[in-house]
Amino acid sequence: MGTVTLGVSIAVPEPYGSYLQRQREGFGDSAAQGIPTHITLLPPTEVDRDALPAVERHLAEVAAGCRPFPLRLEGTDTFRPLSPVVFVKVAEGEEGCAALQARVRAADGPCARELQFPYHPHVTVAHHLDDAAMDRAQRELRDFRATWTIGGFALYEQGADAVWRLEREYPFGPRTATVPRQADLTRPPAPSC
Repeated sequence: MGTVTLGVSIAVPEPYGSYLQRQREGFGDSAAQGIPTHITLLPPTEVDRDALPAVERHLAEVAAGCRPFPLRLEGTDTFRPLSPVVFVKVAEGEEGCAALQARVRAADGPCARELQFPYHPHVTVAHHLDDAAMDRAQRELRDFRATWTIGGFALYEQGADAVWRLEREYPFGPRTATVPRQADLTRPPAPSC
């Protein structure tokens, strides 16, 4: 039945998401229009289309076991010369993002995969541009600040046109309210991611 390219990420909410996307376009990053502003949890990953139900169940289970946590973006940095990327830094919430992506990519799950580089949550604002454009992005967004509470993540699929499209959102916490069994009352609360 073929394969699909999936990604899992935390969307940067409005008005910050659109602002950073416009800035990325303004720096000359032609891919910006097809990439919603985000913090990656699972980088582009090719999977069999038949595996999608298992992926969706896994992501729902991960989200159900998490609680919202604060996130703050502040300032810029770069992965150069190792990788041609300028990004807005995650100044608060880095541990939560790292724990969440580890659960998404769990070795026993359908999204298991190795990463090319160690996980470092960030928001890309310039990628594969000339040095002058990369320097400009790093300089012009160095005073950028945004704060919000992360309440979930989303699954995206990359189309043949290279545009990433939202497939499904996964809010944190259980999907339905239930009365816990007596034995469940002594369990510790779900870990925050």
